[in-house]
Amino acid sequence: MDHTPFIVGSYAIGAIVLLWTAVAPLIKKKAIVRDIARLIQIEERNDSNP
Repeated sequence: MDHTPFIVGSYAIGAIVLLWTAVAPLIKKKAIVRDIARLIQIEERNDSNP
């Protein structure tokens, strides 16, 4: 019995998990920065209108 497909599959799954753990925070950071910028714009508009 050849175990090569199982070994390659487990390495592929491991690589995908490691890649996702590296990329997911970057995606979340981009969304958070966008939300903060939007909130700043809203507050600036509210501050300028008495």
